[in-house]
Amino acid sequence: MAAVTPIQASRQAIGDPIAALLRHDYVDPDDGLMVGAPTASIVIADSLAGREGELVGSLGFGHRVALIGDGNTFAVLGERVAAALAGAFVVERVVLPGQPYPDEETVAALRAATVAADALVAVGSGTINDLVKYAGSLDGKPYAVFATAPSMNGYVSLTASISRHGHKLTLPARAPAGAFFDLSVLAAAPKRMIRAGLGDSICRTTAQADWLLSHLLLGTPYRQLPYVLLADDEPQLLELAGELTQGSLEAMRVLVRTLVLSGLGTAIVGSSAPASQAEHLVSHYLDMLAPPSRPPVFHGEQVGVTTLSVARLYERLLETPPELQCDRIGEAEVVAHFGAEIGRTVWPEFAGKRLDGARADALNQRISNGWGEISAKLAALLLPAARIESVLTAAGAPTTAEAIHVDQPLYEAALGHARQLRNRYTVLDLLAGSQRLVPLLSTV
Repeated sequence: MAAVTPIQASRQAIGDPIAALLRHDYVDPDDGLMVGAPTASIVIADSLAGREGELVGSLGFGHRVALIGDGNTFAVLGERVAAALAGAFVVERVVLPGQPYPDEETVAALRAATVAADALVAVGSGTINDLVKYAGSLDGKPYAVFATAPSMNGYVSLTASISRHGHKLTLPARAPAGAFFDLSVLAAAPKRMIRAGLGDSICRTTAQADWLLSHLLLGTPYRQLPYVLLADDEPQLLELAGELTQGSLEAMRVLVRTLVLSGLGTAIVGSSAPASQAEHLVSHYLDMLAPPSRPPVFHGEQVGVTTLSVARLYERLLETPPELQCDRIGEAEVVAHFGAEIGRTVWPEFAGKRLDGARADALNQRISNGWGEISAKLAALLLPAARIESVLTAAGAPTTAEAIHVDQPLYEAALGHARQLRNRYTVLDLLAGSQRLVPLLSTV
């Protein structure tokens, strides 16, 4: 029998990591100190019908709450929540028109509509949650969320994805006071949204590899905690992927737990870095530069495809050590590619990690001295691309650029230029710096 590692022993002693984090007695594997969740109440249950008033009432909100969703989410769950809260709260219903978009203009409209509210209650998934989270943070108002779909891992994170002048940004925000997940509601969500949640979960593999890569090469921060949190649930999710769209509450429970634990990991370390690296940069590029005529695609559907591509790039990278050269791309080229408005915000991010001669030499020395150890550590974290593809396929999730309505030239441009969007050093930078990215683009 294999020996039990200290991390495994700690996990066995703690039990459910969500419960331990809510008690604030989860032992951080990085330093041995106890840590807790910034969210006070997280409830995952087969059904929450009849408990909504009790759940919100336990959070200590004021008397007047704004209940926020769109037409679809109110029909799915919002009306039920409104009825349950009516006895204990003055409920202001805010139904956002059409299909809301998470940009600063919508945030401003939401803030204007909720001036009189003491607290905000979101009923929805990614867009609604981000809008309410960010609006509440700007106004210093607490919020809670009732999830309507298991489509992303941002419910309990400390960030919101909001667009500013066409540039999708990850902005700091306040965590929800409560996050509530009715598995019966989530299991009935549109299948594409369920598959999106799987895609936003499976990116753990490439995100962790990128975060560790940057740490090993550049000395940037890296922590084990976000991934130790996921160590028990992620393998179950991969095995149950085929049941996610079949109404299985057990499969849904594992997906929701994985999404929640991923979000808690980012919240505790104070950064989206553990769950958002090259695969998310490529996805953000597509969001920003795809033609308006492109059919709508859920964030997680896209991230599943980009994760598969990045995993394939990693497999090529690990075959032979890279040899880096100086970055030849300057501000003029970045602005020309992205356009003046977006380019001005992109350039400072890229400029922060551009390699000059001295930095390239230092990295090459580190690679030369330790590539065997570096590549072994990265390989240990990566799911094989074939495994990622089989899991996505089992759930009926997209696996190709064509399946997310992106033609090959645009997808290759995304893989080639997405690294410029953010000052995070990823496999895309390493391959581009060694002149190996362009020849690989058509193969992923």
